[in-house]
Amino acid sequence: MEHGTGPVRPGGAGGPAGRVPLAVVVVDGAGLVTHWSTGARRLFGPARDTAVGRPVTDLLPVAGVLPDTPEGLPAEDDGPDLARTLDEGTGYAVAGRARLPAAPAGAHTARRVRVPHPRSAAADAPTGHRTEVLWWAYPLVGPAAARLLVLATEIDRSGDAEELDAPDGTRSVAPRFARHTEFPDAEDLARRLPEILPSMSVAESAAIAEQVLELGYPVMEFSQYDRVPVTPDWGVTRRAERRERRARAAAPPAPDGTAAPDEEAVDLEYAAVRERLEFLNEVSGRIGSSLDLARTILEVSRAVVPRFTDVAGTYLREQVVAGEGFPQGPPDARTLWHRVAVEHTDEPGRWDDVVPVGESMPFPVHTPFFQCMTTGDPVLVPRISEEMGNAIAAQFEKRDIRPLITHRSMLVVPLKARNVVLGFMILLRHRERPVFNDMDRVTGAELAARAGLVLDNARMYTHQENVAETLQDSMLPHIAPRMPGCDLATRYLPGTLLGRIGGDWFDAVKLPGSRTALVVGDVMGHGLNSAAMMGQLRTSVQTMAALDLPPAQLLRHLDDLAQRLGEHYLATCLYAVYDPVRGRLEIANAGHVPPVVVRAGDGRSELLDLPTGAPIGVGGVPFETVRVPVSPGDRLVMCTDGLVEARDEDIGVGLATLCESAAHPAASMDAACDTIIRALARRGGRKDDVALLMARLNGIDAGDVAHHLLPADPARVPGARAFVADRLTDWGLAPLVDTARLLVGELVANAVRHAGGGEVAVRLVRGADGVLCEVTDGDHHLPTLLSAGSRDEAGRGLRVVSALARQWGSGRTATGKTVWCELPLPHVRARPGRRPLPMSPAG
Repeated sequence: MEHGTGPVRPGGAGGPAGRVPLAVVVVDGAGLVTHWSTGARRLFGPARDTAVGRPVTDLLPVAGVLPDTPEGLPAEDDGPDLARTLDEGTGYAVAGRARLPAAPAGAHTARRVRVPHPRSAAADAPTGHRTEVLWWAYPLVGPAAARLLVLATEIDRSGDAEELDAPDGTRSVAPRFARHTEFPDAEDLARRLPEILPSMSVAESAAIAEQVLELGYPVMEFSQYDRVPVTPDWGVTRRAERRERRARAAAPPAPDGTAAPDEEAVDLEYAAVRERLEFLNEVSGRIGSSLDLARTILEVSRAVVPRFTDVAGTYLREQVVAGEGFPQGPPDARTLWHRVAVEHTDEPGRWDDVVPVGESMPFPVHTPFFQCMTTGDPVLVPRISEEMGNAIAAQFEKRDIRPLITHRSMLVVPLKARNVVLGFMILLRHRERPVFNDMDRVTGAELAARAGLVLDNARMYTHQENVAETLQDSMLPHIAPRMPGCDLATRYLPGTLLGRIGGDWFDAVKLPGSRTALVVGDVMGHGLNSAAMMGQLRTSVQTMAALDLPPAQLLRHLDDLAQRLGEHYLATCLYAVYDPVRGRLEIANAGHVPPVVVRAGDGRSELLDLPTGAPIGVGGVPFETVRVPVSPGDRLVMCTDGLVEARDEDIGVGLATLCESAAHPAASMDAACDTIIRALARRGGRKDDVALLMARLNGIDAGDVAHHLLPADPARVPGARAFVADRLTDWGLAPLVDTARLLVGELVANAVRHAGGGEVAVRLVRGADGVLCEVTDGDHHLPTLLSAGSRDEAGRGLRVVSALARQWGSGRTATGKTVWCELPLPHVRARPGRRPLPMSPAG
C-alpha cells in the first residue's frame, strides 16, 4: 500500500492496476500538520520538513468542485467543502471531490481560492493546469493530539480519468473507476486479499472486490470490525436531486417535450440505495456474533456510529436486562427503561456524566420516546427545537442535557421482537450533518428490526442460562466445610461447550458413629435429562446412605433403581465411607474415575487400585467394597472424568497430572482445589462438566472417645447416666452434663425395654463442635416418634430428645441398631432448624 490504496482501476499509465497513490495528512487540534506523507509532497508540493508544524490551510489550497452550472443559474455547492472541513473540523467521516486552483506548471499556490466555473476565462487560461482530487476526512478520537486524518488522490492523471459528454455538449473529466466494467483478474483479486489481510475471510474479500469493481468506491478497513465510509456521508440522494434539477434546466427538451433523464443522477441514486443495503448487510453480519446479552448490546450500538449517526443511546426494558421472561403487557409512562449503552463521536467523557450507562428512568407521554415505544414505529424529528429540548431535559433533573441535543436531528427506532417492544434506540446527528430523512427512517427501522431479533435471541439465551444455573445450583448440595473427623472442599465447573447444566454431582452425608459418606457421580450425557436423572440418583444415594448400607450394597440398590427408571439411565459413581475413629475408608466403585489419596507422612500421592465395576444402570455386575487404612492428615481426592479427560490426550496423562497437583502443598483446602483445577484446566479441550470433592481426614483421637457396656437391665440405667456425667466433666464440658444425662438416660431406657436381653453399648465422641452420644442394642426395629396423649404413660422420651438435641437419628447395624443424638459445645450455637427427619426413633 503506497500510503493507502485507493480505488481499483483496470490499469493505465498511472501505475500498476489496482493501486492509486494517496496523500496522507494528519492534523492536530490546533490545525497544524503532524504528518505529511510522500504522496502529499507529490500532490501538493511542499516537502515533509517544510509542511510539518505549519497550518494545514496554508498547504492544502483546495475548495469544493462547482458543478457544471449552466449560464443564468446560480452556482451551488456540491457536497462537503474540504477547506471548510479543515477550518471547522468535523465530528463524523466526510468525503468529496475538490480541485486544486490553476497554477503555472511546477508551481504550488499557498492561498485558498474559489475555483471559477470551468467555462470561465480563468479556468480556460493556458497558464496552468487544474488538478482534481478525491478526498476523505476522518475525525480521530483518543488521547493523542491528532484530531483529523485527511486522505487525497488525484483523479485526472493520465490513465486515471476519462472524458464524458455533458448534456450541454461540453466534455468533463471523471475518475476512471471500474464501475460496471469487466475486470479480468476479479476472482484472483478476491482470492488474494486474505493473503494480505489475514483477519479477512474469503466472503468478505469477495464482497469488497465486488464493491470496488462495480461501484468504483474504494473500501478502507481500519480494524476488523469498523469500516470507514468512503462516500460523502448519506447525502447522495440530495445531490442527485440538485444535479437532476440543474441538468433539466440546461438540457434541450426532447422531441415530445419531456426533459431528458439525468443518467448521473440515476447512478447516484442507485449508489445511495446500494450503499444502504450494504450497510444493513454489514451491520447484520457484525451484530449477533455472541449470545451474551451485554456484548450484543454493545455490538448493536457500535454498528451505527459513526457511519449512520453520531450518537446512539440504547434503552431496554427491565425484564430484558435481567434476562427474565418475555415482558408482559405494553409499556406505559411508569415503565422503567434502562440505559445500557451510549456510543458517540464527541470528545471522550462528554456524555458520561449527563447520561451515565446503567441509569433507569421512565419517559412521560409527551416525549417522542413514549410515542415510539407505544406505537412500535420510528419517530423522526428533523431538528430538536428548544421547546422540545427543554421538555426532554426536564427528565434529567439537575443535569442539563440541552446543549447535547438541541438543534440536532433525532431518529428514535423501536427494538421489537414478536411484536413486543423490548427497547428503543435514540439516534442523534450533529447539526453540521444532514438531517435524518425518510430514507434514513426506513434504514433505521430495518436496522432496529434486525437488532431487536438479535437482542431477543440473546435475552432468551440469558434467560435459559439463568434457569439452568438455578436448576444446577438447586441440585448440588451445599456441603458444610467441616464434618465429624474431616474437613471438606468442593468445586463444580459447568461444561464449556455443551451448556451450563449436566449430570455431575458430589455429596457428603453424615452417618451414625461420627462417620461420613462421600459421593461423586456422573450421569452420562448433558442437558436437562441428565440433570433430572442426577437429581433422582443423588436423592436415592442420600436415602440409602441414611440406612447405613455398606458401599457395595448401596451401589447394588442404586443399580436396580436405575434399571427400573429406564434403559437409558447410565451413570458412574464412587461411594466412600470414612470412619474417623477406626481410621479407615470403605470404598466401592461403579465404573468411575478412581480416587487419589495423598499421605500426610511423606506427601506421596497414590491412585487407589479399586475394582472398576460397571456403570450404574448396566445391571448384573457385582460391586465390591475395599477397605483402605488412612492416617490423620491424609487427603482424599474424588472427581469426575471431565477433570482428567482432554481431547487428543490419553486419560492416563490426566490422572498423572491429578496425582501430581494433589500432592502439591497448599495453605488451605480451597487453595488445594484451586491448584488442581489450574493444573488440569491449562490443557484445554475440556467439554464436560467437572465435579471435585476433597476431604482432609483428620481422624478422632482415642482420648476423645469413651465406651460403656451394660446389660439390658433397667437397674443399670443410672450407671449409664453416671458414666456420661463423669466423662463430660473430665473433658471440661460440665455445662452439658445435665442435658446429656437426661438424653442418654432416655435412649438407654428405650434400649433396655426393647432389646429383649443382651447388652447395651454407650459411646461418647467429642468432636470439634459437638458431643455425639450413641446407644447401640441388638434389636433391628428402628424406633418411631410417637404422639403421646395426656393420659399415656410412655411415648414422650424421644420427644424430649428431639427438643433438646441439635441433631438425632437412628440406623441399622449388622447386629441391631444405633440411636444417636448430638449436643453442641457450649461456645457453638445450636441450630434446631437443621435437624433432619429421624429414621423413626421410638418412644
